[in-house]
Amino acid sequence: MAAESEKMKTGSGKLKGKFALVTGSNTGIGRETALEFARQGADVVLHYPYSSDDAVDAVEKIRSMGRRSAAFQADFNELDACFELVNQAVEYLGGIDILVNNAGISVSNNFVDVSPETYDMIYNVNMRAQFFCAQQAVKYMAAQKRKGVIINTTSSHAHASLPGFSVYAGTKGAIWSWTKQLAVELAPLGIRVNGLCPGWIKVESYFQDIPDFDPTTIGPLIPYQRMGEPIDIAKACVFLASADSDYLVGHVLVVDGGTLAKLALPDHRKTLENEE
Repeated sequence: MAAESEKMKTGSGKLKGKFALVTGSNTGIGRETALEFARQGADVVLHYPYSSDDAVDAVEKIRSMGRRSAAFQADFNELDACFELVNQAVEYLGGIDILVNNAGISVSNNFVDVSPETYDMIYNVNMRAQFFCAQQAVKYMAAQKRKGVIINTTSSHAHASLPGFSVYAGTKGAIWSWTKQLAVELAPLGIRVNGLCPGWIKVESYFQDIPDFDPTTIGPLIPYQRMGEPIDIAKACVFLASADSDYLVGHVLVVDGGTLAKLALPDHRKTLENEE
């Protein structure tokens, strides 16, 4: 354990010497990704939209690893907040090598009840913020004359959704397509763009927002027989951010325990007796 702690403090790992910004990193997937980046040697800026408590706690943990870290507030309903967040991260870190566009919100409404205000809010946070955070980060990455990485978080709702997600699913589909287009545009600059599609991950918001939420009953519905953990996605982000995926460009990595691969139909396998 002591050797592992010393290893973290020396900044060794797959992301040694890298500067990263992870949006939506005060809780859940984003927070664990920021922590895992630090474990792999990166200096990390975290982002939170409103309350700073969990982000500040993560910053303290990262600093205890011997890495530099700070957390900045940005409300992505405001366009200028996207530019300012990236500027603050670059000023603090001295550059930016990795941007993880993880921030996102989900609101479930019947299609006929969706208001223009709700529509704008979800698109602003989920899609517009990714676009303009990336745009600002690319200006710095290109000027640094070294390779950069952008990882955009999408969702399985982009390909197979449920009633009530007409707005949310649209944002995630847009991210999926935009990620591929941006990858083609930025690859000649040495900037790799990929996406990450998490499955059903066990995060704090589900316990708060879903009555009687129970991961043990959800697990058997997933082919791999368990819900995902934030660390499952964080490790995938490390892969996409590191030299291990250097030739991976314009790909959306699905990490969902087999959910998207499974047909939403009853099991209709025939037994030998039925066939006879």
